[in-house]
Amino acid sequence: MKATKQRLWGMLLAMCLVGPAQAEPQNSAEAEAKPLAAEVEDLKKALIQLNRDLFILEQDLLFPSSTQVAVYLSMDVGHFFNLDSVEVKVDGDTVTHYLYTQRQVDALYRGGVQRLFVGNVNQGEHTLTAVFTGIGPESRPYKRAVTVEFDKSAKPAALELSIVDSSARQQPEFIATVL
Repeated sequence: MKATKQRLWGMLLAMCLVGPAQAEPQNSAEAEAKPLAAEVEDLKKALIQLNRDLFILEQDLLFPSSTQVAVYLSMDVGHFFNLDSVEVKVDGDTVTHYLYTQRQVDALYRGGVQRLFVGNVNQGEHTLTAVFTGIGPESRPYKRAVTVEFDKSAKPAALELSIVDSSARQQPEFIATVL
């Protein structure tokens, strides 16, 4: 797949470089520049479309829908918890571990959703565990886990991990939902 992508990039680059060299000289440089600029623009558009198609093909090959599972993270206001890291485990095996910068945490507070993991699992029953580490109430180190069981069918599976503030309990709540 990677070799095919590299070959296509090389062919397009060669077309861009060779194309102008084969053009016959004309009397008017402006008359030649306009069609050449339009041709280069068309090549750029074709290259962007090809890159998009290759990306989609690569995703389909790496993560077929019959085995694909995706995990997303969202956050609420964040008065009671300041996120440092998340570790995601599927059936006891760590599949991803993510450390956050303050900018990333701020983006999540403003409504952003992060795709933590996209991977392959076999069809059947699975358990997802997410371990959240950060600073909790009263500026103390805080480490909590949430677990959800999900049934992987032939369709892609999506799960959402949410961190929300519970003002009634003055604690953060960690929720895992199968979408």
